[in-house]
Amino acid sequence: MKNFAMIGAAGYIAPRHLKAINDTGNNLIAALDVNDSVGILDSYFPNTDFFTEFERFDRHIDRLRRDSRNAQAEYIAICSPNYLHDAHIRFSLRSGADAICEKPLVLTPDNIEELKTVEAETGHRVNTILQLRLHPSIIALRDRVARTDLPTKHDVELTYITSRGSWYLESWKGDTKKSGGIATNIGVHFYDMLHFVFGEVQKNVVHYVSATKAAGYLEYTNARVRWFLSIDIDDVPAEIRKAGQRTYRSITCDGDEIEFSGGFTDLHTRSYEEILNGNGFGLDDNWVAIDTVTNIRNAIPKGLIGDYHPFLKGQTV
Repeated sequence: MKNFAMIGAAGYIAPRHLKAINDTGNNLIAALDVNDSVGILDSYFPNTDFFTEFERFDRHIDRLRRDSRNAQAEYIAICSPNYLHDAHIRFSLRSGADAICEKPLVLTPDNIEELKTVEAETGHRVNTILQLRLHPSIIALRDRVARTDLPTKHDVELTYITSRGSWYLESWKGDTKKSGGIATNIGVHFYDMLHFVFGEVQKNVVHYVSATKAAGYLEYTNARVRWFLSIDIDDVPAEIRKAGQRTYRSITCDGDEIEFSGGFTDLHTRSYEEILNGNGFGLDDNWVAIDTVTNIRNAIPKGLIGDYHPFLKGQTV
């Protein structure tokens, strides 16, 4: 049994990490969040020491590290806001623990290069959750692309709409300096998936970007990709909204829909299993996706959004 600590225990994604720690037979010994709405801990680890101040959490982790009974945290799960990931990863490594960080790992490729130095200094490792690489449908698509004898440019369309209320823009997620913007916050694992399946990025053009939606074109070694991301409920197709659904997810390759709506439930647990077996996704695995979203964030948009999403005809930049 391994000892875990967690930073960001009240966050949206924290329950998946709590479940993964529990499902893999491990123990959560300490948790931190500035918010105290963490009653979910009782469902998994009711004896966890909980802190709302980083300084007290830091002292506790340091005391455990010095404990001769080997009670220290061996892994620290990071579910904090995106802009804090880099600092919390550094804290984890320097506290004698491996880090398991939610997406996006960091906000810029420079952060990745700097963390490599901290890994080398401490001898501890950074892992991240790139769960789509473990999804059966995505693995099958990658195998299909790999079986092609000669390089082929597949035509891919990616649409991901996950509607959010007005709270979203009032929170840290609505602040590009803290979240990285919509492409980073809700899209980074899709860009990683595209790289994982179709190879290296050759072209990155942004046609539209706002606080609530973005669209563009990416070209990979083996694909031409038109993509659209949104948190606006009005972008969900009418027939989907009528059915009471607030999320719409679609990936087509050469006109064929890739079905991956299911199979998400246990991907964090699968990720933890791989990490504990020494097969986690590390810093280098994240570089292409983080570079992609950094370029999207810094791009000057070009074109018509309606050209890149069938439900938005007539909307212009």
